[in-house]
Amino acid sequence: MIFTDFFKALGQLPDPRFRGVLLKGIGLALGALFGLTFLLVSAIQMFFPETISFPLIGEVDWTRNVVSVGGFFLMIGLSVFLMVPVASAITSFFLDDVAQAVEDESYPGLPVPPPVPFKEALGDTFAFLGTMILLNIVALMLSLLLPFFGFAIFYVLNGYLLGREYFQMVAMRRLGREGAIKMRKAHSMEIWFAGCLMAVPLSFPLINLLVPVLGAATFTHLFHRLSD
Repeated sequence: MIFTDFFKALGQLPDPRFRGVLLKGIGLALGALFGLTFLLVSAIQMFFPETISFPLIGEVDWTRNVVSVGGFFLMIGLSVFLMVPVASAITSFFLDDVAQAVEDESYPGLPVPPPVPFKEALGDTFAFLGTMILLNIVALMLSLLLPFFGFAIFYVLNGYLLGREYFQMVAMRRLGREGAIKMRKAHSMEIWFAGCLMAVPLSFPLINLLVPVLGAATFTHLFHRLSD
């Protein structure tokens, strides 16, 4: 049944509302990462000393440029790592559009749910982003210590994170926060398994950018199936 939910979501990918959410998430993530890179290089240019004196060498006047270039390439490298979680976090602001598109297509006649307050959505987004980055760093360290279990750690962890985030987001639209938590706990294993399915595309560059949209759509179908 979970695979049915996933393939229904996959079949609706050409929907213009899906495409709009995806493009907004990627565009804003690229803008945010570019802005951070610009701020870092500007800060280095502003605060790093123009010349540094070294013993036996004397004054060197090119260190600022070297550090600036190093900071630029450091941010480019970090952007590769951060692109997916940042795009996922930003896209989550617009996932209500995806859930509504699924309901309009597959569950017509439902009343339009009240929007989640912006402050609440912002808090949930940053909490999820911080948790996802922190736990994936922990997972990376564990994978280095236990290389044979690396893939298992990755999928178990991200399956939990993605399942929890997307089901909570979808269920809150109809049940509120407390109702969503109660339902998530009642179906925790099925939600975790669906999250593991969503974690599979995370392993593939570019395709992983589809995960927020596919996740929101899949869990919308899952929520309505469990609600019947």
